[in-house]
Amino acid sequence: MMTPRERVHAALQRRPADRVPIFMWFHPVTADLLGTSFGISPSLVADFLGNDVHQRWVGNNHSMEGIIHEHDGDTHTDDWGITWVKEGHFNQVLHSPLVDAEPAALRSYRFPVNRIPHMAAGMEQICRSADSYFRGCDISPCLFELLCRIRGMENAAMDLAANTEESEVLLEHTTEFGVRLAEAACDMFPIDWLWTGDDVAGQETLIMSPSVWRAMIKPRLARIVAVGKSRGLPVAYHCCGAIRPIIPDLIEIGIDVLNPVQTTCPGMAPEELKREYGEHLTFMGGVDTVDLLPHGTAEEVYEATRRLIDVLGGGGGGYILSASHTVPPETPLANILAMYRAAGVEPGA
Repeated sequence: MMTPRERVHAALQRRPADRVPIFMWFHPVTADLLGTSFGISPSLVADFLGNDVHQRWVGNNHSMEGIIHEHDGDTHTDDWGITWVKEGHFNQVLHSPLVDAEPAALRSYRFPVNRIPHMAAGMEQICRSADSYFRGCDISPCLFELLCRIRGMENAAMDLAANTEESEVLLEHTTEFGVRLAEAACDMFPIDWLWTGDDVAGQETLIMSPSVWRAMIKPRLARIVAVGKSRGLPVAYHCCGAIRPIIPDLIEIGIDVLNPVQTTCPGMAPEELKREYGEHLTFMGGVDTVDLLPHGTAEEVYEATRRLIDVLGGGGGGYILSASHTVPPETPLANILAMYRAAGVEPGA
């Protein structure tokens, strides 16, 4: 049998493996429910089920997903000055520090550069884990999505359209912060890939025009990607939604892994993605978390997962099994097990 690290590297190199590698994300409530079902700690659920990747948020996503509150309405303010509130199962932005800012405040805003060593040090926990696991460092969100949290989404979009001096300065500071955080994490720890991300698409199309993305975002994302590439690391990119128009650009700047592959969005049919981009990309994701996982039957989940493995992993590799988002709490246990069964994995084996 291959080790988890060997399995993921095989997928990245589009080589056959003993089975498809798995990187499944569970909502904390889902992990609690599964932990109860299996009689184990929620923190052990992913490994028990067969995950091959250990990954840690070191960027702003830690503020959104890595800090768990007990009660609705509980809040925290992060190093960027963003205030979060627990609403239902997730933390949501309650207040953006620059939502009402004047131009002078936009120019003077400072990213928490002094906190970078502390943020990157979050990798220490997973780097103490068994050497056999593939270790990922997640610095996302990197650019537009982070500006949405700092500035408010409407303002962030208007800033890109207006391309004022102040918005240019803020975007440059965002880029520089991403570069420095990536450098610190890559240099401090023995990681296996650098994970970037920037949600710039909706369920039907890109949030901005491809030309605006290419002018404003692409060259800056390329600088962040270059940090990982210069250290010989594969670089993964997360963007939900219909991102087909910019996939060739992502390949051009060095992206190796595309996630989460929302196959229900226009232009994201797995057969087309594999045919057009399979020589350059490893795909990760694809199992629908909106309808299929919570509402389908176990047999439907099994068949859909097998199809993804056969199509996106066809030819001997190039696919990492994952859901298109965190597995939601309302997902039946039988459906979760069906995904793993389709990959040839028995829980705890």
